[in-house]
Amino acid sequence: MTRRLLLLVGALLAALAIAAALAWPREQFVPASPDAWAGTSNNIARGAYLARAGDCMACHTARGGAPYAGGRAMETPFGTLYTPNITSDRVTGIGKWSADDFWRALHNGKSRDGRLLYPAFPYTNYTKVARADADALFAYLRSLPPRQVQNRPHALRFPYDSQLALAGWRLLYFKPGVFEGDATRDAQWNRGAYLVEGLGHCSACHSARNRLGASDDGLGGGLIPTIGWYAPSLTADSEAGLGKWQEDHIVQLLRTGVAPGASVTGPMAEVVAQSLQHMNEGDVRAMAVYLKSLPAGPVAAREPAPRPPEQVLEQGGQLYRQHCAACHGARGEGLGPYPALAGNRALTLEEPVNAIRLVLNGGFAPATAGNPRPYGMPPFSHVLDDAQVATLVSYLRASWGNKAAPVTSAQVNRYRAVPLD
Repeated sequence: MTRRLLLLVGALLAALAIAAALAWPREQFVPASPDAWAGTSNNIARGAYLARAGDCMACHTARGGAPYAGGRAMETPFGTLYTPNITSDRVTGIGKWSADDFWRALHNGKSRDGRLLYPAFPYTNYTKVARADADALFAYLRSLPPRQVQNRPHALRFPYDSQLALAGWRLLYFKPGVFEGDATRDAQWNRGAYLVEGLGHCSACHSARNRLGASDDGLGGGLIPTIGWYAPSLTADSEAGLGKWQEDHIVQLLRTGVAPGASVTGPMAEVVAQSLQHMNEGDVRAMAVYLKSLPAGPVAAREPAPRPPEQVLEQGGQLYRQHCAACHGARGEGLGPYPALAGNRALTLEEPVNAIRLVLNGGFAPATAGNPRPYGMPPFSHVLDDAQVATLVSYLRASWGNKAAPVTSAQVNRYRAVPLD
């Protein structure tokens, strides 16, 4: 990087910092009673439930590590972030934190020492969490056994490793706030909105992000490039829109991972297994009511998908009959517990990554209390090369009425080595 460019970047960061400082009266504080975060059995039990609802352990637990002791690597387009230890350890955890410190982290995105937090910690959603719920969460986390696990420093590229740059990002994309219910809706709808928009932070995955990583919060679907999955739109009927679903089926899918004609895999299977199945039915039903009520999102104009060459369809059909038809039927109609592929919206998404990864890595719905022995699909990455996977997926996306663009072996190769999480 030339000296001139460095000076230009420095001047830009300084200007952002000054602008952020001038605009900073937006930080909010809400006082609370010490009884709200006291280590009572009721507070701890309520906090444990809320921690499940927010799926806190999933991010704050490294593979094979102690629960909530942090260390999980989160790859981003800007570098690697490592989640912190949030056990009660006084040296490496949050044992020295106060309830006010914890609430400021959730609501304002600021650490105890005043550092700005990176929005991979979804405080852009958590800012809507009520102070009483934040205090119950704090009571629960303080009850956890201390684990002395040192926090790893983030490994971000310049200028994303700068607090000045982060201040500028926040100036553009973050405003602390509270959840404001809709007076024209009933309590159940508002409870669902509170959970989906706040603690559940559904938009963290199911929304598109711009080049600086800011979410549009619209639940219109988005590629999660760091883990190689596409979280489909929750508003578009062509993807995972729920407007035409039966409410009971939405509840069933969220609590068990399976429902008539649908199942969850990939990152959503982890959410169901570790979070949603442990929530009470009333809360999950409230989420279903809210999600079902969302207005249908705009349908993006798409060029008619080109049909794969006949040779690709012939070879894909051979691969399908050899490896897939025994479970999914000769005409993609699905057999027994195995889903139909004809008319399957997961196959015809414009972004084909999910279909590619399922063929490569297989997939299982989560094992839940309502579905303890889920049926799954074996991996084929050791059986089929990139060209064969591309041929098979292209065939699936163009058969039995499906009309989606073919995929290439380069697309398959891009995701072959991407880890499952």
